[in-house]
Amino acid sequence: MKVRVKFSKQGSMKFIGHLDIMRYFQKAIRRDGIDVACTEGFNPHMIMSFASPLGIGLTSDAEYMDIELRTPVSSQEAIDALNRNGADGITVTRFIQIPEGKADKAMTLVVAADYTLRFRPGHEPAASWKSNLNDFFSRKSIPVLKKTKRSEKEVDIRPMIYDWSVTSDDTLFLKLASGSTANLKPELVMDTFLMQQLHVEPDPFAYEINRCELYADFSEEGLHKFIPLDELGTGIEL
Repeated sequence: MKVRVKFSKQGSMKFIGHLDIMRYFQKAIRRDGIDVACTEGFNPHMIMSFASPLGIGLTSDAEYMDIELRTPVSSQEAIDALNRNGADGITVTRFIQIPEGKADKAMTLVVAADYTLRFRPGHEPAASWKSNLNDFFSRKSIPVLKKTKRSEKEVDIRPMIYDWSVTSDDTLFLKLASGSTANLKPELVMDTFLMQQLHVEPDPFAYEINRCELYADFSEEGLHKFIPLDELGTGIEL
């Protein structure tokens, strides 16, 4: 049985890296007696994969992990067990069975992500940034110079920005391309806005960023149809 686990990562856990999160769940699963399938061979390990590991310093409401069970367990029982003695800041919210086929590998499904971004106190730009957002996102092209370990090239990030809005508490909402094909970070969007629109040099560590959701794309007639990863399965009742 293939299962998708959705969990949040908040508070001080935002400073914990992906490998430590993986080890955390491996220990939690063993502790709680959830019978997860393992690889064969001399060094077996749990069959476990993550949709899109989160960067250090970001919080999230929508992290996803896929596992394979040898013995079925109900969704509510598994959620209760994983949260009962869990670390502060890690909360499992969904535990669903996923069907065989296209929907069974979260890491290859992710095409978009929702984020909220706000300035840390004392790091807001002096200029009125909200009034300039519409002009920035209305541009047909937003070229940026993206650097890698080996090279740098100019990339147009505008096609990777699917939606945006500003809430009443000065929080910027962004729906961005995410995944292996195209991946855009919210901090790059805001840095580019500050430099190109306001001509302001971004402060390092100026943003508080939360990932709200991860999506798969089941397009119809050329139109994007973004579906949250936890809607591609069903709850387990025994």
